[in-house]
Formats: sequence, structure tokens, C-alpha cells
Amino acid sequence: MNITKEKIENHQIWIYVFSLIFGGIIGLSDETLGTSLDWTISPFIAILMYGMFAQIPFLKLREAISNLKFMGALLLGNFIAVPIIVWFLITIFPQPSPILLGVCLVLLTPCIDYVIVFTQLGKGNEKLMLASTPILFVVQMILLPFYLWLFIGEEMVEVVHLEPFLEAFLLLIVAPLILAVITQLWAKKKTIGEKVLDITTWLPVPFMALVLIVVVASQIGKVYSDFEIIVRVIPIYILFLIITPFVSHFIAHAFNLDKGAGRALIFSTGTRNSLVVLPLALALPEPMATLASAVIVTQTIVELLGELIYIKVIPKLILKDSDN
Repeated sequence: MNITKEKIENHQIWIYVFSLIFGGIIGLSDETLGTSLDWTISPFIAILMYGMFAQIPFLKLREAISNLKFMGALLLGNFIAVPIIVWFLITIFPQPSPILLGVCLVLLTPCIDYVIVFTQLGKGNEKLMLASTPILFVVQMILLPFYLWLFIGEEMVEVVHLEPFLEAFLLLIVAPLILAVITQLWAKKKTIGEKVLDITTWLPVPFMALVLIVVVASQIGKVYSDFEIIVRVIPIYILFLIITPFVSHFIAHAFNLDKGAGRALIFSTGTRNSLVVLPLALALPEPMATLASAVIVTQTIVELLGELIYIKVIPKLILKDSDN
């Protein structure tokens, strides 16, 4: 059978579903094997982001950066609307402090890595998402301690260290971005560079699948062992995924964003920084680290399933092509 890039992309949803199931089987059947895959998460995400960045025409990013309407809507959505939604949800579903810390860590920090991939898959403007990542990163680093203090208390702020956050940003965003720019410049000058750039178009789907497999396989054991505790946060995550698209749609309409920008806004507010804040949770003192990291991984699993629905539903129902 002749496998083409187009065939892979057309069947990517089922590839991702299979990856989630396969990762779960690995992690639950052999926890030692699953845990041993933990170190591969960051490298696989870095390669995924490199493949994604290599397809983006960086010379056109100046237009995206200068889109002040989108940037304003993005900041309003992620740092005012989302915290209000989170406060509403944790009020309805109160949690003990270690669980609440994990919930707040993951839900109050907008994604800055694979949200770009999902935005593209959901027919949003991925260039706008790429241009916004430095702004989202800086603002969430500044506001996260404030929100933790506001929602949980001063004692929680003191145990959270931001160094792993910065390290993850450099590894998962900055390094792949620089390498992608170098590849594009190389492709303009050398034939072999063109071939390498063409190869990068094959990377996003298989490496997204690999990321799903290793994340679920390496972390699902923690979720399973504390399932009676963790199950209480699942309604929070599901309702978050349901509420945020409608709030973001309202913001997009208020800011008069076009469909691509509106979809990017929806993906940004609905997609959280789970894989980047996980090192923050693991750096906490025990037993808080185990509980908080299990809560964050649970959000990852729920979110990934939600994203598979997002990329089908958002272009067709929430911001369909017939909308003005």
C-alpha cells in the first residue's frame, strides 16, 4: 500500500485515538515500561514543534504580531475570562489543597506548544498562535503566583518554583523555533536544504502520535493508583472544555476577529499548559508532588480527547465557514 502524507493527515484523528488507547495499554499492563518512557516526552514534543514550526512562513509573522485585536482578545480570554471560569468551577467542585494546586497550575496556564498543532488542525490561524507564544509565556509567569495566592493561599505560592517552566520553554519552543528558521534559510540556498524541509512536513502527525503514547503510557499509572481522588477533578476538566469555546466565541465576536483568529482564540483558551507545568508539580515536596502531577496528567488525558473533538466541532459548528 502506498502511504502518502495526505493519507496520514486524512486519518490523523484515528491515529491519535489509537495512540491514546495504545499508550494506556502499555502503561497499565507494564507500569515499569510505561514509567521508563517518561524521559522521551520532552524530546518528542521538541521534534513535533520543530516539524510544525518548519511549515510556518516566518516572514509573514510581522503581520501576526501586529494584530493588536487578536492579542487583546487573547490576553482577555486567557488571563481574565479563564481565571473566572476556573474560580467558578473550583467553587462548585471544592478540592483539598494538593489537588486544588494541581488543578490551578494546569488550568491557569495557557498552552504554548502543541496548541499550535491543534490550531492548525482545527483550521485556525497557527501563525497568530506562534507569534503569541512569547507573550503568553511571560504573562503567565508573572500572573501565576498571583492567581495561586488568590485561589489557594500564600503557602502554595512559596512551594512553586518557576525554573522548570523556563527550562521547558527554552527546550520546547525556542530551540525548535531557531532550528526551523535555520532549516528554512538552508532550503533557500541548497537543494539538500529543500529536501530536509520537505521531510519536515511528515513529522507533525507521527510525532503527535508518539507524544500521546508516551505521555499516557508514562503517567497513567499515577492516575490509576489515585483514581478515587483524581476522579473528582474530571468534571472540572470536562466543563472547562465545554465552557471556554463559547466564552471565547463571544470574545472573538466582541473583538470582530476573523474565523482563523477566532478559532485560534478558542484553541488557546481551551488548551492548557499541562506538559510544561508538569515539571513544576514534580518539583513540589511529597506527597503533594504525586497528587498534583496525577491531577495534571488527568487533565492532559481529558484535554487530548477534547482536542480531538475540538478540531472537528469548532470549524463546523462554533465558527463554521458560513459565519460572518
